[in-house]
Amino acid sequence: MFDNPFDARTIFRSGCNCGRHTSQSEHDQQMRAQEVSASTDKQYENVVATAVLRAMFPQDASRRAFLKAVGAGTAAAAVAQFFPLATATEAFADTGPIEKPDLKVGFIPITCATPIIMASPMGFYEKHGLNVEVIKTAGWAVIRDKTLNKEYDAAHMLSPMPLAISMGIGSNPQPYAMPAVENINGQAITLAMKHKDRRDPKDWKGFKFGVPFDYSMHNYLLRYYLAEHGIDPDADVQIRAVPPPEMVANLRAENLDGFLGPDPMNQRAVYDGVGFIHILTKDIWDGHPCCAFAASKEFIDTMPNTYSALLKSIIDATAYAHEADNRKEIAAAIAPANYLNQPEVVLEQILTGTFADGLGNIVQQPNRVDFDPFPYQSFAVWIMTQMKRWGQVQGDINYDEIAAQVFLATDTSKMMEELGMTPPKETNKTFVVMGKTFDPAEPEAYLDSFAIKKVN
Repeated sequence: MFDNPFDARTIFRSGCNCGRHTSQSEHDQQMRAQEVSASTDKQYENVVATAVLRAMFPQDASRRAFLKAVGAGTAAAAVAQFFPLATATEAFADTGPIEKPDLKVGFIPITCATPIIMASPMGFYEKHGLNVEVIKTAGWAVIRDKTLNKEYDAAHMLSPMPLAISMGIGSNPQPYAMPAVENINGQAITLAMKHKDRRDPKDWKGFKFGVPFDYSMHNYLLRYYLAEHGIDPDADVQIRAVPPPEMVANLRAENLDGFLGPDPMNQRAVYDGVGFIHILTKDIWDGHPCCAFAASKEFIDTMPNTYSALLKSIIDATAYAHEADNRKEIAAAIAPANYLNQPEVVLEQILTGTFADGLGNIVQQPNRVDFDPFPYQSFAVWIMTQMKRWGQVQGDINYDEIAAQVFLATDTSKMMEELGMTPPKETNKTFVVMGKTFDPAEPEAYLDSFAIKKVN
């Protein structure tokens, strides 16, 4: 109080330099918080503006040309006249900050993973505020283990896998969820060329078949198909798990007589001249689920905003992949070595549904593969009946409870609505597999109706 008041170095009161805080430490802390808040607000603004500009300029070259012509300031003002960027940014921010924007998502290099893969090069993750590294992985057991060990935040999985993990089948039980189906249809039974005159499954006794994993739609559909033709899949043939990237090589080496596998393996066998497509799985069960986006319940519960952004990204990409006009563009995006590492022409044949079958025919089947994210809980119930049919699980199963816990149809409905889509009104539906109707309300009666099944 005795210092010279006219000296600029004199501070009248204790505290920070600006005089608004009780200490310099509090001042520094508040300034850092404001910087973080401003940075977060800017991130929200950028996410919203990115989404608007992507909608206005689907081709990035057009957007760049527009910005070069008018300048950033004029462009922002012009967009703001027609779209309330500030209001949209505020609404986006109200959902809460993304807890972890940098994520790792594992995938197997097959076309079933198309939405998860294409969301990276085509900007769907970025659109929803995420920086996602999609990581090519060798096989399903590796995918499962890396996800359980938290090396991956989420993963591309076979749709039965989250059920198996949650039920403790093949691994220690851990609550897992499947909020989105990646693809429907999109698989086939492919046989070695030497069997082109043995098209009747009754003649397949002694065959060696490959499937991608024990807990896969491929395994259950192959077993179903064989059993419907009187072949006991446990006694009359051999079925072994073969990683998808190794299927064609095993067919060429005559280690396998055939496989029920994912694409691009079926079409690649035709392309390489070592196999032919016997039947599409679409013709076994039209609209069946195959692969899925899956994550642990821990990830979903502890990072709800990150989870929502990730699920939205994948549902958004899935809707884009559903449109037939986008398929050639998608084939080009996922063909490179860091994704599927396949000739673009092979992927185009699969995704467009105009393809060579290996027997000299050009087939046109637009629904060879399709993309629909909705995880009907009746899908889960059907899968569990087949797990029980073939001895993977024994005893009573609470079908409805497990289906509701794992196949998160409610989450998917909410995200679809937020993206302007119309989700199904019901979470269950009946469907037909090889002429037999499946009613999810009567799983045990369905199971009892089969003549061929494993004796527990």
